[in-house]
Amino acid sequence: MSRKKGIYLDSIGGWSEHLHLLISLGREQNIAKVMMLIKGESAHWLNKQSFFKGKFFWQDDYFAISVSESQVARVCGYIDRQEEHHKSVPFDKELETLRKITEKLG
Repeated sequence: MSRKKGIYLDSIGGWSEHLHLLISLGREQNIAKVMMLIKGESAHWLNKQSFFKGKFFWQDDYFAISVSESQVARVCGYIDRQEEHHKSVPFDKELETLRKITEKLG
């Protein structure tokens, strides 16, 4: 799906209740449009496969932050180690950290 839509996914991973994506945006793309496509297409595919009882849907919100090219390998490693990471850092603690980062940037 992502290639057909011109979306380059450099890394994908997550844990039971969330997903991390490292995406390279093209000149004509914006994060809102890309997220709409990813969430819409993936929910459609998951529902078509009947993996879940009832209908699968994503929450409305997402968190996005830009990453400098010098940090791409580090971020890919972070995404790859999500299972290990969440053994010591619960998801709610990670969310709180992301909220604090957002407040500092905002």
